[in-house]
Amino acid sequence: MAPPVTDRGLKSVVWQKIKEAVFDDCKKEDEWKIMLLDDFTTKLLASCCKMADLLAEGITVVENIYKNREPVRQMKALYFISPTSKSVDCFLRDFASKSENRYKAAYLYFTDFCPDSLFNKIKASCSKSIRRCKEINISFIPLESQVYTLDVPDAFYYCYSPDPSNANGKDTIMEAMAEQIVTVCATLDENPGVRYKRKPLDNASELAQLVEKKLENYYKIDEKSQIKGKTHSQLLIIDRGFDPVSTVLHELTFQAMAYDLLPIENDTYKYKTDGKEKEAVLEEDDDLWVRIRHWHIAVVLEEIPKLMKEISSTKKATEGKISLSALTELMKKMPHFRKQITKQVVHLNLAEDCMNKFKPNIEKLCKTEQDLALGTDVEGQKVKDSMRVLLPVLLNKNHDNYDKIRAILLYIFSINGTTEENLDRLIQNVKIENESDMIRNWSYLGVPIVPPSQQSKPLRKDRSAEETFQLSRWTPFIKDILEDAIDNRLDSKEWPYCSKCPAVWNGSGAVSARQKPRANYLEDRKNGSKLIVFVIGGITYSEMRCAYEVSQAHKSCEVIIGSTHILTPKKLLDDIKMLNKSKDKVSFMKDE
Repeated sequence: MAPPVTDRGLKSVVWQKIKEAVFDDCKKEDEWKIMLLDDFTTKLLASCCKMADLLAEGITVVENIYKNREPVRQMKALYFISPTSKSVDCFLRDFASKSENRYKAAYLYFTDFCPDSLFNKIKASCSKSIRRCKEINISFIPLESQVYTLDVPDAFYYCYSPDPSNANGKDTIMEAMAEQIVTVCATLDENPGVRYKRKPLDNASELAQLVEKKLENYYKIDEKSQIKGKTHSQLLIIDRGFDPVSTVLHELTFQAMAYDLLPIENDTYKYKTDGKEKEAVLEEDDDLWVRIRHWHIAVVLEEIPKLMKEISSTKKATEGKISLSALTELMKKMPHFRKQITKQVVHLNLAEDCMNKFKPNIEKLCKTEQDLALGTDVEGQKVKDSMRVLLPVLLNKNHDNYDKIRAILLYIFSINGTTEENLDRLIQNVKIENESDMIRNWSYLGVPIVPPSQQSKPLRKDRSAEETFQLSRWTPFIKDILEDAIDNRLDSKEWPYCSKCPAVWNGSGAVSARQKPRANYLEDRKNGSKLIVFVIGGITYSEMRCAYEVSQAHKSCEVIIGSTHILTPKKLLDDIKMLNKSKDKVSFMKDE
């Protein structure tokens, strides 16, 4: 079965809710069912449970609702689908007429609110075949224990494209995102005070107003039919342009570095060992991955061989005793040793693959990037001439265009925008005319590109006293925001509330002398405040890491961070390049 809630955070909360709202709701002793999922619910279930968990709930087979299937008329079917026309039409085809029904009966569960038009369509067509029809309000993917995604990468285009013909598409996607964010809050059993970042654009403000309205409606008519007041939690909504630097910088913490430099698709890493091609899924069921994913690559390379030595010495120590009981003990432990060593081999391969990419070219790049991002060098001296710092990168033939574009962007961000003449010269010198929109289109995110901005850049926290690696001095902006939010230091002009009367916020968990402090960490987590964050247009792996670091440092407040999708620098630049193209052309190029 899935591990307990405390082990896997958001994933366990989601699985528990699905278990109660879906499986417990339609369970009968000794009755097996077939389960039908669409693309979204396939991802949702894959993120929080395994096939063994579904077997334990009486599911024999899981099928894709969009595909042609053989009828199994003696069995009942459990449908867990999104309330979309496509999924509902597939469901209706399965129960077209009594003689042609694919299954004996249907238990129908929607991830979210089902529009009346679709509900009436179902009612008119096949209501007699349906034993249950419910909405369970989980319309997001729990990607990690403290990270969620709405799985709508297209939202980036609709929210930031300047094309006026996309206005309707944008309104639709904003409404849908607001509904999805409400299901995040509902799953966590929170009715948070909603705040948004005023600049650089109005998207955050628009979305925050929609979410507040939908939260109000949801909690008037929640499952318990009770009005739920505001809880001691906050929801911050932010536009992607708030921190462009963290999206293009080369990160050297393990997870962020691997996803940036290696072709990892769907969390699957392919590697070779003993001349054989192998695959490994980077997931939270791998406790070693959870332990090391936020470490700096230098620490990973130092620690994994130590762990391998540790295991082999334990194994040798056991082997040394020749008694029958010792041999029995060793036999019991062998699968465990094998499993542990396999995991370490995977992560050592992953770390070495990262270093093979890093050593030839990226290492030199990182020093330049850090100096440009921070405006100071390793000694803390101010960078006087950013162009002089940038030039060696542009002249180096070993760097590909993406890396040069990332460096040019960091240069432009560091000087808060540049002149048309200077930008043209940079583009021509590096011969990236075809890719120039990867730079220019940042302006649609509210980031100064051309001309230079007259407004000063936001002040950053002084972290010079914090111990860091020389090539990892930059701290993502989100960390400042999370820490300030927890300590109640966010400027209310910059971060207005949408909520009329939010509950008193005590993220730092300060208690009065008369209050008895809680001793137990997990108890503290359960009863503490939640800071839920949503970034429109994607979050980076380094920003995800910040959510864990801040939660670890402030035990009384748990940060849950999410977005429309997860970004890697290359994918983001490709998406930015498409912002000034028409939607038809974007779709066509993606299909290719």
